[in-house]
Amino acid sequence: MHNFRQLQIWNEAMQIAKNSYLILSNLPPSEKFGLMSQISRCAVSVPSNIAEGSSRSSNKEFAHFLSIALGSSFELETQLLLSKELGFIKDDLGNLFNSIIQLQKKISTFKKALL
Repeated sequence: MHNFRQLQIWNEAMQIAKNSYLILSNLPPSEKFGLMSQISRCAVSVPSNIAEGSSRSSNKEFAHFLSIALGSSFELETQLLLSKELGFIKDDLGNLFNSIIQLQKKISTFKKALL
């Protein structure tokens, strides 16, 4: 069992989730039940699945939850890209995208180390 609060990937995922929530205020109200809802769910899913997986009794189970977190991070990246392409987000997302991509690499590396 791992202490998720001490995991670098969890801390980075929490920061990405916070930054994603800050960007949501830029989306139009008409997207409250569309992209806004999807982005918030997958942003929260990444650190949540890392935390849940850390409580599991085997590395194989933890790796499964890391796979879910990784999938959610790709989903988040896609939805932010779509929001940007639709013109809903005017902010430069370069730093956030770089953070997401770096986290994806770290989750993959950590997952491989568990197995």
